[in-house]
Amino acid sequence: MKIVDEFHEIPTTCISDALQGLENLHSAIKPLKEEYRVAGRAFTVKMVAGDNLVVLKAIREAQPGDVLVIDAKGEKNRAVAGDFVLGMAQTLGINGVIVDGVIRDIIGTKELNYPIFCKGSTIAASGKAGEGDINVPISCGGVTIHPGDIIVGDADGVVVIPQEREEEILAKSLEKVEKDRVRSEMVSGDKKKIIEYLDRSIS
Repeated sequence: MKIVDEFHEIPTTCISDALQGLENLHSAIKPLKEEYRVAGRAFTVKMVAGDNLVVLKAIREAQPGDVLVIDAKGEKNRAVAGDFVLGMAQTLGINGVIVDGVIRDIIGTKELNYPIFCKGSTIAASGKAGEGDINVPISCGGVTIHPGDIIVGDADGVVVIPQEREEEILAKSLEKVEKDRVRSEMVSGDKKKIIEYLDRSIS
């Protein structure tokens, strides 16, 4: 199993704990539907706020399995993309799209059932002057992201695993998953054990 596939099965909360909470995108960047999960290598996009031609270029250049991560500067008045553009990304096999900004055509986009994580929606489209860069280091949601870093998103938000630490963080994340499982089984439904656990935790 590829390491990206292994991360896909791990809750972002456990990955975040393994990273000591240092690589979480801003909490306002959330999935359009809570059931969305995404994992893949970052294909980064640095766009000028309100100019999305570079997003089209990124969709053309990204590989199946990548996740588009778009630094839109948090712009909320002009959409990075709508259902037509996002549908093209989906058809070309891009695993999902993370936007530090907003999208539009919200109903049509939700009907795609395609993992989109963003700060919400707006009406106005972006222009197409052609400014911006792809596959360069970016800042998205307050986190520095390099091309090839692993991106994982679920209902709780989005976390970034730096490429040079992915094996280490995978091991720590799996340890956290197991620790949580054991803790839950230890106290689940048992009032006495819950009291004992709370007393140990606060003593």
